[in-house]
Amino acid sequence: MPIKQYILQHKEIERFAKYLAGGGIYFWIGYAVFAVGYSVLHWGWLPAKIAADAIGWSTNYLFQRFWAFKDRVHLSEMEHAGRYVFIESIGFVIDYLIIYGLKSIGISPYIGFFISGAFFTVWSWLWYKYWVFPEKRINKKSA
Repeated sequence: MPIKQYILQHKEIERFAKYLAGGGIYFWIGYAVFAVGYSVLHWGWLPAKIAADAIGWSTNYLFQRFWAFKDRVHLSEMEHAGRYVFIESIGFVIDYLIIYGLKSIGISPYIGFFISGAFFTVWSWLWYKYWVFPEKRINKKSA
C-alpha cells in the first residue's frame, strides 16, 4: 500500500473513532437526561426525550465540528450548523417514530434508545462525512 493511501486510511479510521466517541458522549448525556426526566421527574417519554435531544445535539455538534471533523472547514460555520440542524431535524422525526413505535408494542423507551442509536450511528456518519462536514467545498456554480 502506498504511504499516501496508508496515511489517508489511518486518518479516516481516526476520524471515525473520534466520531464514535463524540456520538457516545451525546448518547450517554442524552440517556442520563432522559432517565432523570422520565424516571425521576416522571415526565412523559416525549418531553424527557426532547430535553435529552436538546442537550445531546448541542454537545454532539461541538464534538463533531471541532474534533472529529475539525479539518473540514470548507463551508462557513452557518452552513455547517444549518446542515447539521437540517439533517438532525429529519433524524429527530425518524428517531421519535422508532422509539414511539417500539414503545407502542411494549418495548421500553430505554431499550428504544439503544435500537435507535444503532441506526443513527450509521445514518449520521454518512451524512456528516459527505454533506454536513464535506471533504471539500461544493461548487456552487450551475452548469
